Amino acid sequence: MNLSSLLRLLLIMAATCVWQLQAAEPAHIVMMIGEDEYHTWETLPEFAAQELKAAPYRVTIIQADKADKNQFPGFVEAVHDADLLFISVRRRTPPVEVIKAVRAHLDAGKPLVGIRTASHCFALRPKEPEPKAGLGIWQDFDPQVLGGNYTGHYGKDPAAITVIPGAESHPILRGVVVSELIGHGGLYKNTPLQSGTTALLKGTLPGTETEPVAWTHLYGEKKARVFYTSMGHWDDFKLPAFRRFLLNGIAWALEKP
Repeated sequence: MNLSSLLRLLLIMAATCVWQLQAAEPAHIVMMIGEDEYHTWETLPEFAAQELKAAPYRVTIIQADKADKNQFPGFVEAVHDADLLFISVRRRTPPVEVIKAVRAHLDAGKPLVGIRTASHCFALRPKEPEPKAGLGIWQDFDPQVLGGNYTGHYGKDPAAITVIPGAESHPILRGVVVSELIGHGGLYKNTPLQSGTTALLKGTLPGTETEPVAWTHLYGEKKARVFYTSMGHWDDFKLPAFRRFLLNGIAWALEKP
């Protein structure tokens, strides 16, 4: 083997090693947490430590500032190289730069997962004043990004969870014992969903109320994968079926097998 052939072989081997190292790098998930009702400031870090890092994923957790709930220190820097953004936020008006960073993530075609109050993460109530200068809102985040239609909830009674007919074979439901799921904390009103969504699960209260509680959506020109569930109460995280469901949703959004 002459010198040029040897050098060529070494370059190919080096490039292959770099590719393999890059392929082996775990996906980076950024969790944005800012709500005061469902204790996801506790349940999500625990879920990340026990489930996500073992997957394996690399997880960065950004919590709302305790002194100013609209501030998310370090978020803009963290989400810049995120492979997936996970949102559990309720009615916050973060700095405009944060909203822009969320938009940029989605516009790049990167996936998003939202639970529970993510349907109204950056939205104001109808009579609330506009945010202070420098702070931003995304009033239509729910219909535009999630494909939802949040209009409130029915109360705090638990809902029975069942599969939407036709969704049984969806990869997000693979290995999930749906009969063991319970919709704790109150059933959200989400009917009707936006066009283009794929409903997976529905929740039913005693009587006649039935609402979708989990679905997928594609956002924007690059069709960023979006998975949302209105479940996410602290008691949901105690259920192995819910934890598997959430893991599957993240894997689907990242296009992982």
